[in-house]
Amino acid sequence: MVRKRYEIHVWGTVLFLDLGSASISEAAMDAAVELVKSFVYEVDEVFSTYKEGSFVSRLRRGEISIDECLADLQEVWNLCAVARDLTGGAFDPWAVAGGFDPSGYVKGWAADRVAQILLDAGCEQIQVNAAGDLTLRGGVVEKGVAGPWKIGVVNPDNRQEVLRIFEITDGAIATSGTYERGAHIFDPHTGTIAIGAKSATVLGPDGGLTDALATALMVAGEDGAGWFAQPELAEYSAWVIDRHSGGAWGVGPGIM
Repeated sequence: MVRKRYEIHVWGTVLFLDLGSASISEAAMDAAVELVKSFVYEVDEVFSTYKEGSFVSRLRRGEISIDECLADLQEVWNLCAVARDLTGGAFDPWAVAGGFDPSGYVKGWAADRVAQILLDAGCEQIQVNAAGDLTLRGGVVEKGVAGPWKIGVVNPDNRQEVLRIFEITDGAIATSGTYERGAHIFDPHTGTIAIGAKSATVLGPDGGLTDALATALMVAGEDGAGWFAQPELAEYSAWVIDRHSGGAWGVGPGIM
């Protein structure tokens, strides 16, 4: 059994990988991580809003159209439009200064792609943590015992306190809040700082959509609970800390 952890500095943060396999060697796992590095560095070149030469930056400046962009960017563009519709515009990458900014979707989307690269290479147990957007595959073996990955959500006012632990074998979980970057999420409707929630955690099968929904719930707060009645979100759940009362509420399968 091989169990290794890796750190990749990319996207202005650190991408953490926690990997396990009973079928491939340590060298093969290292080689798979090199493939991951190539992919995530390419994602930065395509999607970064900080690099002047990225496709997204060129798109934002009007130098190219979406039809002239790479297939991955066209895919994310279309998926962002779906997320915008599902959230009634609370998630809207077009309603930001400078034009289209998919940052609230692409980390979760990329985490899913990273997990697939690792699965294809033979890793059975995978945790991809992209600064609060996690994709999980295969559970984990701890002290010889197999079980789900256990992911804690910390108190946004006290990062030493874990408020809730979610157990996930296969799926994605994303948490948005003021943890890493302070108040950085804006309400697309008003252009001001989002005040709907203090922290929003979403669980579901797709990393990009969990990322987008968590961002949108920071804007909408409890008004966003109704989104999860839509059939497209039947497999998604949310657990949210209210900005005003400090209490928590949840919606969706498995959330009490």
